[in-house]
Amino acid sequence: MRIAVVGTGAVGGVFGGLLAHAGHEVAFVARGEHLEAIRSGGLKVHGPWGTHVVHPRAAAEPAGLTSAGPFDVVLVCVKAGQVAEIAPALRPLVGEGTVVIPLQNGVEAAGVLAAVLGADRVAGGLCHVFAWREGPGEVRTTGTPLQVTIGEIGRPPGPRLARLAEAIRESGAGAVLAADVEAAAWEKFLFIDPFGSVGAVTRAPLGVTRSEPRTRALLVAAVEEVAAVARARGVALPADAVARTLARYDELPAEATASMQRDVAAGRPSELHEQTGAVVRLGEGASAAVPVHRFLYAALLPQEAAARRARSG
Repeated sequence: MRIAVVGTGAVGGVFGGLLAHAGHEVAFVARGEHLEAIRSGGLKVHGPWGTHVVHPRAAAEPAGLTSAGPFDVVLVCVKAGQVAEIAPALRPLVGEGTVVIPLQNGVEAAGVLAAVLGADRVAGGLCHVFAWREGPGEVRTTGTPLQVTIGEIGRPPGPRLARLAEAIRESGAGAVLAADVEAAAWEKFLFIDPFGSVGAVTRAPLGVTRSEPRTRALLVAAVEEVAAVARARGVALPADAVARTLARYDELPAEATASMQRDVAAGRPSELHEQTGAVVRLGEGASAAVPVHRFLYAALLPQEAAARRARSG
């Protein structure tokens, strides 16, 4: 398959690198020293298997990958807040048979892409991976979990997604074809948003927030709010989704933190607007009360604004 990976951070680097190592024609969009390192020494994917080194085509913008025509698949792996900005630039990568799949946190990316590229060109997607960018041209994963979930929006998965799922499995990662990818995305959001939002406010690892009764109550209330918003919007969450999410929190290592929490702690722009803010925004649209998320969002907004000013300056 011909696959374009737009955004070569941890998610794009790991899954794109594995697909390239498996023999697929994978091209990457990356920036700065990361791009230069990939061009000069290849992309290194470290994991339980050791290190895979691939030498793909790479460019700073999607238009730089179009010399050989449209791709079969475009994996959009930028941060959630960058999806709207990058969406128009994806047009040169998209042909008659292309499917575009977002793989970032949140529940709005597929709709943003569909509004620009057309609903028939976009499928839903999400991933489960513990990974990070280790340095320029290098990404690392623990290998557990390591899975992509994909599905057509509003209809059963067809051949184009079945082909991609098989390619992902052959690369060494897991792949799930979801009959209801919207529900799957919301179930992941149910896990990742409270994890990051409460962690960012408390500035404590999960082992602390889940064991201190008052912060555990905050965590539980945040999970319940996300579930309420999803159901108010007609999403078919499983009846035990909240209980299973809380059980997952209890199973994670005590030192676990979410990526949004780590960004906030480091003073970097985060996915605050696309996670905590999205619950507030979507809750308002569905007439669902979200007082905990209103507090979390308000508490984190000043530092987020400062981080964005520092980045733009």
